[in-house]
Amino acid sequence: MLTILGSQPAHARYCDRATRRQFLRIGSLGLGGAAGGLTMADILRAEHASGRKSHKSVIMIFLPGGPPHQDMFDLKPQAPSEVRGEFRPINTNVPGIEICEHLPRMAAMMDRFAIIRSIVGSVGDHASFQCMTGKSHQRQPPGGWPEIGSIVGRIQGAVHPAAPPYVNLSPRMKHTPYNSGKPGFLGPACAPFQPNGEGREDLVLSGLSLERLGNRDSLVKTLDRFNRHADSSGMMEGMDAFQQQAFGVLSSSALATALDVSREPQEVRDAYGYGTEAIQGDAAPRLTQQFLAARRLVEAGVRCVTLSYSFWDFHGSNFRLCRENLPDLDQGVTALVNDLHQRGLDKDVTVLVWGEFGRTPTINKDGGRDHWPNVSCALLAGGGLRTGQVIGSTNRTAAEVRDRPVRFEEVHATLYNRLGINPQTTLNDLAGRPQFLTDHHPPLAELV
Repeated sequence: MLTILGSQPAHARYCDRATRRQFLRIGSLGLGGAAGGLTMADILRAEHASGRKSHKSVIMIFLPGGPPHQDMFDLKPQAPSEVRGEFRPINTNVPGIEICEHLPRMAAMMDRFAIIRSIVGSVGDHASFQCMTGKSHQRQPPGGWPEIGSIVGRIQGAVHPAAPPYVNLSPRMKHTPYNSGKPGFLGPACAPFQPNGEGREDLVLSGLSLERLGNRDSLVKTLDRFNRHADSSGMMEGMDAFQQQAFGVLSSSALATALDVSREPQEVRDAYGYGTEAIQGDAAPRLTQQFLAARRLVEAGVRCVTLSYSFWDFHGSNFRLCRENLPDLDQGVTALVNDLHQRGLDKDVTVLVWGEFGRTPTINKDGGRDHWPNVSCALLAGGGLRTGQVIGSTNRTAAEVRDRPVRFEEVHATLYNRLGINPQTTLNDLAGRPQFLTDHHPPLAELV
């Protein structure tokens, strides 16, 4: 583990002269070895030796709870009233493609999106695991399946020493299986940096929380204090040049600066919208500013950013809750995609929006839709993908796939392809057995 020293009363010290609350733990930036994972210093040596400078990124927006596919991207206006619901489809700027009336911004720029209406293979659990790994949680190898960000960090390493390869912006959610940030058999060295996850108290105590990053004076003082302590304590002695670069990730303000969305012009922040900081259900806040933070992170050199947005388990009041959530999602996602295009990043950054499963065709007695693992949807943009199209279709009630079923592994294979990683790459699990990234599933030919 790499740690940042903070201030603490002398009475709380341990035998190693450090205090438990002195440290800011950042699991993905360990300087020491870890089973199944490269250290940051190893990564920097590899980068130096290869001369590799390319920087492709993925932003994954997870919608915890299972968004209603038939009320967003696969409306069925000809279905019976107990199936079709209250919303009407609207035309998009791509002839023949219709989406929900509450997604007008997406409709106006559908040529920059690709919709998958036929995701299959969900295990039906309220969990982020399948979206983050592309795998079922059943029959896992020793150590467990790693998330895509951990795999990217292991294979490609850091773009430069001031930015970890994987950042997870999701908060710690009440429903534990929604939480992500697990490196699996790759070990702690490949875990993400989580400013809202474990170690949140330490981040706040050091003045480095997302909420307090606007206080730049406090941030600068914290980093200056850390640098002075590192120099005076001799912590840098004995490290080679690459280890010092790795250590420099946290002595630099680059990551903190990337997380500070208040540095953006007001018109940019307004374009993304704000949502609400209130926790939705047992999941996450409905904050669209984190989409802006994600864009700033990939610009700073992060290869994979994951985040969780709101709560979509609408067993009751489905249409009222959709009216609350869809406009903010519409604004945030379109602002992100527009921003990437305006900055010339649309070929380099792939955006994926999806949840763990879909919702039942029939509306229940409480005006909601229940769990439906048979089929769900996904929205993609950027990454040089062939957008302006719909992949797959469902039957007249959006209950079953009619053509072109798409598995979670195929979506992940597409993401790896956009990142410049061969989806058929293998990594050894804790038993030393090679494990394929996507179990032989190829990228979606329609997109790449």
